[in-house]
Amino acid sequence: MTDITPDIPAELVNQRIGRLQEVMQAERIDAFLITQNVDLYYFSGSMQNGYLFIPSTGDATFYVRRSVSRARLETAVQVAELGAFRQFGETLTQQYAYLFVKGTELRIAADLDVLPAQLYLKLSELLGTSGRCELIDGSAHIRKIRMIKAPWEVSRIEAAAEVVAQALSEALNVLREGISELEWMARVEYELRIRGHIGLMRMRGFNQEITTGMVISGAAAAVPTYFDGPAGGLGLGASSPQSVSRSIIKRNEPILIDIGCCVDGYVIDQTRTAVIGGLSETLQHAYDVSESVIASAEKLMVPGTLCSKLYEDALERCTAAKLSEHFMGFGEDQAKFLGHGIGLEIDEWPVLAKGFQMPLESGMVIAVEPKFTFPGQGVVGIENSYLITEHGARALTRSKAELIVLP
Repeated sequence: MTDITPDIPAELVNQRIGRLQEVMQAERIDAFLITQNVDLYYFSGSMQNGYLFIPSTGDATFYVRRSVSRARLETAVQVAELGAFRQFGETLTQQYAYLFVKGTELRIAADLDVLPAQLYLKLSELLGTSGRCELIDGSAHIRKIRMIKAPWEVSRIEAAAEVVAQALSEALNVLREGISELEWMARVEYELRIRGHIGLMRMRGFNQEITTGMVISGAAAAVPTYFDGPAGGLGLGASSPQSVSRSIIKRNEPILIDIGCCVDGYVIDQTRTAVIGGLSETLQHAYDVSESVIASAEKLMVPGTLCSKLYEDALERCTAAKLSEHFMGFGEDQAKFLGHGIGLEIDEWPVLAKGFQMPLESGMVIAVEPKFTFPGQGVVGIENSYLITEHGARALTRSKAELIVLP
């Protein structure tokens, strides 16, 4: 295993832990217990099975069940064997004796938004044996810290964007009338994988899953599903009720190409609409409005603008274009947002939605995706990912932002 080297620079890991410790001190949190794979990777640089314990002051320890040897190669954080889980509380008491002082009440935060209830109860029990401990939800603190991307993170997202641009350009050479969604998506995935896509697109939301993306055409694209987004797709059955199906791609119908890529854990998210032949007047109008909405969002995406403002602006434009009932879905299946943060997960903060009163900040990376759904006809739209800078939004997506018209 001598060829294993850390993905995330040690200096960046230490900066992240330092930022979390500053939050803990301000919020009177004594320690943080990181449990989820993605959060472990973010704060340690390793995704091995275990728990990362970060005190409000002092050094963090990554308690690893498996693989301890690999974790030591991947992270600069102190690594220790987890040992018997039933003794985890005692282990913490011994190593962090200055925290677990008899009679002291401790507030230990954890990523409870993703922690299974059974494990939460067990951890509460184990920590309770070590003193008067309260296990509280610290997930919002994690999500706020992760919103702001360091230059190294942006470089990974840009690398993923370049992979998507190259893969899409290559796969478009074989997109033709008569090919199935499934067959063409397999070609897209092949082109992505050989360029470094890890094959996963991670989501934080409970019971939310996503494949490499969605290639959905015609009426199949407008079939609603459980996925919290503007387009679902027919999928391959009730066990996989989203994205590609075995539907045949036909002339003069919209083909929604919503694909991503993950490089070193970081994702890019983009959508392009294609058509073999031409779109109907109704669908062409809706596509033109999607470009108008995203162009307006680009101008509004400056530090200080409230996230809700971008969503409100999009709604106003859709109302003026008489497309409100088709925006981001149709009827009761409409999604109530315009965009979302991306990074290690596809559904990060912030969210461009009503009530999300958080102001934009430099370092945020946001996917903006105005789309329109027409039952029986299909879905059209566009999606770009942007870095918020002090000067405004900088597009990270590389594919040309226009309707793709094939002969």
